[in-house]
Amino acid sequence: MTVRPLTTDDLAEIAAIQSRSPEAAQWDPTIYLSHECLVAQGTRVLGFLVARQTAADEREILNVAVDPDERRRGVARTLLEAELARGKNQWFLEVRESNSCAIKLYQSVGFRVVARRESYYANPPEAAIVMKFDS
Repeated sequence: MTVRPLTTDDLAEIAAIQSRSPEAAQWDPTIYLSHECLVAQGTRVLGFLVARQTAADEREILNVAVDPDERRRGVARTLLEAELARGKNQWFLEVRESNSCAIKLYQSVGFRVVARRESYYANPPEAAIVMKFDS
């Protein structure tokens, strides 16, 4: 598996992964072209991570999704490690409170819970857990 930047050729595969991942944010994949998006590539796109710089030393992870057939194989961890290797920063993200697998993954790479946002998500309505990582 390799990690590389998103290209326009990846958009259909990103859309397919996102549509099979209801726990992920459901944005128009073309929006990811205006952010920093990494894809995990095997024989096809296995997953993706979207992030952005929010301040000189601060980044936000906006979305992470892995093809359901490729989960529990280290794809999300590989994407996270590639993002966190960008240098000295603080990273923030929100995750559905019911997504215990994602919360455990984020904690395993060093994120910690710093806040809770009630009614942050819709479909279904749910709180977000805000997590932070310091490099």
